[in-house]
Amino acid sequence: MGYAIEARCLTKKFGDLTAVDSVSLSVREGEIFGLLGPNGAGKTTLISMLVTMRKPTSGSATVAGFDVVKNPGDVRRSIGIVFQDPSLDEELTASENLELHAAMYGIPGQQREARIKEVAKMVELSGRLSDQVKTFSGGMRRRLEIARGLMHFPKVLFLDEPTLGLDPQTRAHIWDYVRKLREKNGITVVLTTHYLDEADLVCDRIAIIDQGKIVAQGKPAELKGKLSADRVTIHCRFPARLKRAVWGQDGILKADVAGGRLELRVSDAGRKMPAIVSIANKAKVAIRSLEIRKASLDDVFLHYTGRSMRDEPASAKDSLRIRRRAWGRGR
Repeated sequence: MGYAIEARCLTKKFGDLTAVDSVSLSVREGEIFGLLGPNGAGKTTLISMLVTMRKPTSGSATVAGFDVVKNPGDVRRSIGIVFQDPSLDEELTASENLELHAAMYGIPGQQREARIKEVAKMVELSGRLSDQVKTFSGGMRRRLEIARGLMHFPKVLFLDEPTLGLDPQTRAHIWDYVRKLREKNGITVVLTTHYLDEADLVCDRIAIIDQGKIVAQGKPAELKGKLSADRVTIHCRFPARLKRAVWGQDGILKADVAGGRLELRVSDAGRKMPAIVSIANKAKVAIRSLEIRKASLDDVFLHYTGRSMRDEPASAKDSLRIRRRAWGRGR
């Protein structure tokens, strides 16, 4: 199996600012690849170069076998894009939006109707083709945008925050459609998302970008496996006393008091917990509840970027997008 995307030392500068700094990555054909990073990390700039919207300052990249600088037209014909911002014409019907896209990409008239029906069926909108887009919910609009991005038989589909602002149920439906597309059509998917649980469930591999550089890359399970510490939450009456008692014990890497609980980072927590419980008993600290959680992608993100994605404030644009979609949540 070959590579759908290959980037080598790809760099983009805006004056003295280096937005993307010598990024190298490879995405296999038929892979779902996630690009994660804080706001301003360089995700959007990197994707904009891969889809030929911006020229790199230096380095090189190929998409679907075509050079993004030398063959931009071939790249554009080989990709589909679902942007963060809504880009459908709300006054047109779903069918008319798809018809317009088909005409722009030169799909012959005799093939358009069949292709429109085909992509609408993929995203379960066959019964709504004659309806104006302004009557659609937020989730339906995203599905229609995905269908539009597939109209011209792309080899690579770029999804930029496709589920931002949608409710969890609708987000799950969107990813079900994406997985089915990959399975049935062998399409390569590159996505960005702020929802790390989604990336963990959906992506074959991910890359974390921070300050313009790729700081980690691999399968979600592999990246989580590299973190040796588990997170332990102990609810008790005297968390500060327990912290003093356990600190310095073998395997205790970090200890923080938060409200009525003690947060620990413990290597091989399952084996260490009997000793910790014994120490609590000796310190006369009654444990009300105890939870052990294995490393998550949020832990990986925190490890490599120094901050949690959950603590990352939404950008002004993201906040506006969420408000725009809030009225139309649902399938």
